[in-house]
Amino acid sequence: MALSAAPGCRAGERGPRWRRPWKLLALGLLSASSVLAAAPGAGAMSREEKRRLGNQVLEMFDHAYSNYMEHAYPADELMPLTCRGRVRGQEPSRGDVDDALGKFSLTLIDTLDTLVVLNKTKEFEEAVKKVIKDVNLDNDIVVSVFETNIRVLGGLLGGHSVAIMLKEKGEYMQWYNGELLHMAKELGYKLLPAFNTTSGLPYPRVNLKFGVRHPEARTGTETDTCTACAGTLILEFAALSRFTGTSIFEEYARKALDFIWEKRQRSSNLVGVTINIHTGDWVRKDSGVGAGIDSYYEYLLKAYVLLGDDSFLERFNTHYDAIMRYISQPPLLLDVHIHKPMLNARTWMDSLLAFFPGLQVLKGDIRPAIETHEMLYQVIKKHNFLPEAFTTDFRVHWAQHPLRPEFAESTYFLYKATGDPYYLEVGKTLIENLNKYARVPCGFAAMKDVRTGSHEDRMDSFFLAEMFKYLYLLFADKEDMIFDIEDYIFTTEAHLLPLWLSTTNQTISKKNTSTEYTELDDSNFDWTCPNTQILFPNDPMFAQSIREPLKNVVDKSCPRGISRAEESLGSGPKPPLRARDFMASNPEHLEILKKMGVSLIHLKDGRVQLVQHAVQAASSLDAEDGLRFMQEMIELSSQQQKEQQLPPRAVQIVSHPFFGRVVLTAGPAQFGMDLSKHKAGTRGFVATIKPYNGCSEITNPEAVKEKIALMQRGQCMFAEKARNIQKAGAIGGIVIDDNEGSSSDTAPLFQMAGDGKNTDDITIPMLFLFNKEGNIILDAIREYEAVEVLLSDKAKDRATIFKDLEMENMDQKSSESDAHKPNSEEAPSDSQDAGAVGEEPEGGGESSAVGDPDPLSAASTASASVSVAQEDPHTSGSAEASAPEPACTPGDSQPQEQNTQTEATSEAHWDSKVQPMESILADWNEDIEAFEMMEKDEL
Repeated sequence: MALSAAPGCRAGERGPRWRRPWKLLALGLLSASSVLAAAPGAGAMSREEKRRLGNQVLEMFDHAYSNYMEHAYPADELMPLTCRGRVRGQEPSRGDVDDALGKFSLTLIDTLDTLVVLNKTKEFEEAVKKVIKDVNLDNDIVVSVFETNIRVLGGLLGGHSVAIMLKEKGEYMQWYNGELLHMAKELGYKLLPAFNTTSGLPYPRVNLKFGVRHPEARTGTETDTCTACAGTLILEFAALSRFTGTSIFEEYARKALDFIWEKRQRSSNLVGVTINIHTGDWVRKDSGVGAGIDSYYEYLLKAYVLLGDDSFLERFNTHYDAIMRYISQPPLLLDVHIHKPMLNARTWMDSLLAFFPGLQVLKGDIRPAIETHEMLYQVIKKHNFLPEAFTTDFRVHWAQHPLRPEFAESTYFLYKATGDPYYLEVGKTLIENLNKYARVPCGFAAMKDVRTGSHEDRMDSFFLAEMFKYLYLLFADKEDMIFDIEDYIFTTEAHLLPLWLSTTNQTISKKNTSTEYTELDDSNFDWTCPNTQILFPNDPMFAQSIREPLKNVVDKSCPRGISRAEESLGSGPKPPLRARDFMASNPEHLEILKKMGVSLIHLKDGRVQLVQHAVQAASSLDAEDGLRFMQEMIELSSQQQKEQQLPPRAVQIVSHPFFGRVVLTAGPAQFGMDLSKHKAGTRGFVATIKPYNGCSEITNPEAVKEKIALMQRGQCMFAEKARNIQKAGAIGGIVIDDNEGSSSDTAPLFQMAGDGKNTDDITIPMLFLFNKEGNIILDAIREYEAVEVLLSDKAKDRATIFKDLEMENMDQKSSESDAHKPNSEEAPSDSQDAGAVGEEPEGGGESSAVGDPDPLSAASTASASVSVAQEDPHTSGSAEASAPEPACTPGDSQPQEQNTQTEATSEAHWDSKVQPMESILADWNEDIEAFEMMEKDEL
């Protein structure tokens, strides 16, 4: 989600015809900034510090962009851990994520207008020439209509917008003759076959060469699409129509929006997440502001800004009123059911809702924007990044973080709206965390798990398209820009579209006369366009006063928002019973269950089963409370089952030239040292054992002693491997999967189980790496013999690693100096420094997984049903789910795992594509020096 600023019009004005609608508010922003900057205690950031941070953003962008161009182009995206391009069909499939890739140099197109925003006009001119010369849009490949629209079509239109602006200025792009616009029109026509439905909603995917229904298209059988997928087209398609004079694109996008509006749930005015493209029936009836719906709301408001059509504003205001009535539970934003909006549909939030405070700035509703943003910032301060999903008590639900820009976007717009220097400090934190935890020698790597700090071999195009735009604009002054950013509106991918399009090629009636709005309350349109009276109260500490109560919200014990139903009860009847508080032995709780129509059945094995019959409830409100209680109980039971399993671990390469920058996701073992109880972890150089499978006595113990042993999976139990290397003197072990091409990117994380015997004798830590991650270490050994790693429950701060290295160097120099002194005693061996730190644990637990070599205990998400089955490649079994004990446990729930299939053939070996380590190391030297300087500056 993105916007440029809030439109400037008079309070209560409903339908302005836009020319330069941002300019009035821009003046208000400047005056507000000066007031807040001078406020006592505001902690205004100096101009020098802002400039330093802006330059740091430029350096970070150069690091990411240059590595993409050097190691990945013309591929769609960069794989920053292996320093190569991601080519669809040559890598294991990641499922729907890969639908964004179309073999059209995605990252370069997505980055075009970012280059101009960052003042890199020469690089922009070179990039445009490459796109014109190299990019082919006629590929036989199935792509996402939504992703191709916002990233590629939007990227081409954004590039065209700034290209004609530069040409008008007279210095750059004098040769440009609309080539990017011609490519955009070609792509637009390739997307149109997706709209060949009776409803006007597009198919979710289209073949760039064959369309949808062609025999060779390999698509066109889908029946469902997400609301955002069908409702996030109007800006790009309307801009294409306005630029070219071809109205068909805007007409198709409007028809899709009209259909979604007509299918909204009339009593709640909410829309669901997924809709049937043929019938218009809601397939998923939960509603929120996050994944699946987010940019639909954004485009309604921005379509009004760009196109000046009142109907879009009326629709947005209607939806917004429903959002604030049902979904907003400050500071939380929780999904609800569209037919029963008082009933929460889930107890967790996804990270995509971080865009919403920015949208609220455009709406002019500043207080809830500040509240939600502050809550999200507290989550970031706890985990360094915003997890893909987190619970209402702020624990990790899905642990990934693909370097999403939505929070940076909202930070920028809140700063523009308030002028509060607090948001500059927030931006500074984002910069520091990216450099500290995500930066790797070949770019920036997505976080596989925010809890361990492990990386994923992924750098999405939106990282360059959006993140660096917002961070640079946050710290840039007006004189730092070569054009006026207020003349443009941002698309959801942060591409720039000029506001003058509102008066160009208007071939479509602005008012949709087929839709009635008689149910709307006129008060819904008060203060439609924000002004200084709303955004900037006389109190310069306004924003701080809103943030202050939320400072410790994440650290409180099981905080939760109060539901609308609870609010309505007031101080009279007691609030509904929550699943987390339920105790089967409490007579009062049993009476409440009966009132809600919930029966409790005692099973023979001592567990209890809960069943609800709504008709047996005392009232409709009690029945609704009972349904919520049952859903909470199912989710709580599933969550507690997940928490019984071990979280992922980290293997961090700490030796030169990696210095902790490469972190690999590792599976834990149910035996041996518990790394969660030994925070320092186990650090040592790695050595390959003989025999490599580790299933018999180690024949090279001298090479393994006091080192971390590398071995291959297969032919015997994991516990047997651990005993053999421990006997040879190893201080730890890493088992590498023998399944060629396997990766933590595409496979669920596994735990290594024991052998059915007592494993207390195993005291060293054991971790499991999939084939791809294991080959990263093996390649490093081949190219750079001495490789040192850290086995831990969470990646170690790189500054600490540098400090440890310095200490080791000082100890080594001291030892060498002592060795040259006459009659000096021999220095004691420091080999133990590389071993496990801390006391020995009590040993791993016993496992029932026996009978097959290498039993694995799958750490997959439990099903939310009474009978839960867990499967893994080696063992299978079932377990009965029972009502969990009430608990408010620390720690995080496991991330949701995804089961995906592999498109790549067995011949497409991962390691055959890896760039030689020598060439990578040669490219890293300069980057390593820069990083060391940055670390010194921070210290």
